[in-house]
Amino acid sequence: MAPDDRAQLIERFTAYLDAADDPASSAAADAAPGPQAPDLFTLFAEVAALKNEIKIESRQVKGALDQFRDAFDLVRQAQNAQQEAQTQRAEAERRAREDTQRDLLLELLELRDRLQAAADQAQRYRPGWLARRGGAAVFVTAMAAGLGMTLRRLDDILARRGVQPLPALGQRFDPQTMHAAEVGRDLKQAAGLVLTEVRRGFVQGERLLRPAEVVVNRL
Repeated sequence: MAPDDRAQLIERFTAYLDAADDPASSAAADAAPGPQAPDLFTLFAEVAALKNEIKIESRQVKGALDQFRDAFDLVRQAQNAQQEAQTQRAEAERRAREDTQRDLLLELLELRDRLQAAADQAQRYRPGWLARRGGAAVFVTAMAAGLGMTLRRLDDILARRGVQPLPALGQRFDPQTMHAAEVGRDLKQAAGLVLTEVRRGFVQGERLLRPAEVVVNRL
């Protein structure tokens, strides 16, 4: 039914009800010439058709809303899936960067171990009489000083990246951060304390880079 016809039908139905309630209006309507009002059966039939049409249109609107809701759900699911994929990709990239940085830092720590061993050996060196006459003492002293400077620069580089030595000497043995390379015996120390560091451990913030290799006291 067209909107104009529907409006006209409602207007006619309203006028009919008003005329039924007002006897004077009814009498005047009966006396005045004009278009004949539809009978009550026809009016009820038209109202029933109007209600049926409204029901059909309501179902169509509901169906359209359901389709829109399904479409919105699909869009939201796609957005959530895309966001989750981006999060997983960013996490994978972050882990890859951390692994690459960890490998590089471990190589720097190995280099530091070799430099430290060379510096310790140079400091322990005691040249004999002939070596002193040949200037070996001066050479070894200068080499030890150069190794010390290199070690300090390397420690500064590691410190700028948050790498710090793990406290172990004199601490109670911690299997989470330490590896017992040997077992010692010192009656003056409590059992389970670290007596010596065989190889220093390092941490980066809260993350363990390399466990310390230690000698643990056992009574």
